[in-house]
Amino acid sequence: MRISTQSFFEQSQSAMGSQQLQLFRTQQKIATGRNFLTPSDDPVGAARALNVSQALAESSQYAASRSQAMALLTREEDALKGAATILQNVKQLTVQAGNGTLSDADRASLATTIQSSLDQLVSLANTDDGNGQFLFAGYKSGSAPFALQAGGGYQYVGDQGQRLMQVDVARQMPATDDGRSVFQSVQGSAGYVASAAAANTGTGVFGPARVTDATAAGYGKDFSISFAGGNYTVSTQDTPPAVVASGAFSAGTPISFGGLQISITGAPADGDVFDVSTARNAGTDIFAAIGELVGALNKPLTGGGADAQAELLNALSTANVKLTNAHDNVLTIRSSVGSRMNELDALNAGGAARQLMDKSYLSEIEDLDYYAALSEFTQRQTALQAAQQTFASLGGIALFKYL
Repeated sequence: MRISTQSFFEQSQSAMGSQQLQLFRTQQKIATGRNFLTPSDDPVGAARALNVSQALAESSQYAASRSQAMALLTREEDALKGAATILQNVKQLTVQAGNGTLSDADRASLATTIQSSLDQLVSLANTDDGNGQFLFAGYKSGSAPFALQAGGGYQYVGDQGQRLMQVDVARQMPATDDGRSVFQSVQGSAGYVASAAAANTGTGVFGPARVTDATAAGYGKDFSISFAGGNYTVSTQDTPPAVVASGAFSAGTPISFGGLQISITGAPADGDVFDVSTARNAGTDIFAAIGELVGALNKPLTGGGADAQAELLNALSTANVKLTNAHDNVLTIRSSVGSRMNELDALNAGGAARQLMDKSYLSEIEDLDYYAALSEFTQRQTALQAAQQTFASLGGIALFKYL
């Protein structure tokens, strides 16, 4: 078959162009270190690489969220640690204040120290995250959660929202706790709190309320013990109240009711009332409890008689129980914070392992096998040179050379 000179030149040019293009693409792969330059080079590989890249981007976002959550929880843990220390110190000062040898000046000095501790506690409750967002304010994190009221005391002006952060594919974690749950709540396991009415005039002093039978009828209700004519009457604080126990009062003899038992010493006056309430109904605001304690310690006993001494001892007993409940609550929440921090550590370890696997898989898909690529480059270079030499040789053939 006769091949025209034009056809020969066109076919040779096309072949050498194809060889040059393949050589150029191989050279680009070597230069970039990528197995394919465009999705059309390997559609399946490109699709897999895109999926893995998206997974890596999500993992990076989760890691950033975990880092932010860890920073917030670390800040909260520091605040709770400080709050627990303050409450423990105030408890010790409360016990010290019960020493009968202290003078009014001594108790006033303790009151000043406790007031300073209260100020420190409020400052911790209004801790921010370093960026102007308050940790214990819930969703209202732009303003301090606890505000001093004109009449004294502190009001919680935040809400009970929890700032959730997506720290993993199927895990949303609260990065903060609201101030009401931390500083104005007690645990469900907190026991009863006894207190004396402010209008009491006798010398009755109550002991701790003890649980004798948690299955007894009426257990879990709030009770009041009233005195008249040398007798006591125990009633529920329901509306209307129901009498659950009564009898002749004997100082120091335990009074039993509703699965509870409490002893009262001294001589309660007619009309005196002692409340025995569940912790959640006895006043859970630790700022208010410490404020009342400061007020009781600042009240002079000199010239007040035995009733004033009884009033102080009852106030100290109530404050001690409330401080214990608040301290336990803070420790429980601090334990929860620690558990979340441990979970973040575990999620970080798992996330790092997944990222390493994804990066390795992505490398297998995208990264170039240099040994194979260099071998291919050499082969294509040799093929191009052979095609060029063949074209040059055949292009020089002419009949006139042989005439």
